[in-house]
Amino acid sequence: MTRIVADISVSLDGFVTGPDPGPDNGLGTGGEALHTWAFSDDAGDRRYLREGTARSGAVVLGRHLFDVVDGPNGWDDRTGYGAGEVGKPAFVVVTSAPPRSVRLTDLDWTFVTTGLPDAVAAARDRAEAASSRRGENLDVILMGGGATVGSALAAGLVEVLTLHLAPLVLGAGTPLFTGGPPRTLVQRSVTSTSTATHLTYDVL
Repeated sequence: MTRIVADISVSLDGFVTGPDPGPDNGLGTGGEALHTWAFSDDAGDRRYLREGTARSGAVVLGRHLFDVVDGPNGWDDRTGYGAGEVGKPAFVVVTSAPPRSVRLTDLDWTFVTTGLPDAVAAARDRAEAASSRRGENLDVILMGGGATVGSALAAGLVEVLTLHLAPLVLGAGTPLFTGGPPRTLVQRSVTSTSTATHLTYDVL
């Protein structure tokens, strides 16, 4: 069964970027430390990254995040999705208009201009097709940015929330939670490593 999983790194004070994020500084000032775990040699971090990305049938991201990862200082062979731990899932971008060009042409991009629910639905279709081809259950991963994940949570689109809690206080940046209706979470797992605490919840 394909699940909709929001998966994002966050600081202790609830920010998913540092201050002043932008196309040339996607994670803001100090925000790179949020993702230390993804490049760690800690066996727990490597296992968490490997198992999580292996379940990725399709990945949803917002337009601002797409502009960062597809920009000149964005993803490459070392820093792309999963950092070499997984093949290349389909990527679905929710945007008001498709970009004029794409740098990362070796990736499978779909641009959805009719809103986040339609983007998630398109990603579910892609993940279910990939599940059928591979003979295993694959998930839709909402990787960000923060506004996309927060909006999906507020809209009731998320079934599983995975937070990678980094041991730092950023003080400012892009908050993950900015309001919206209350959500009840059921804690399913907690994994502590030398660089982060990985938390997984079912969203009711």
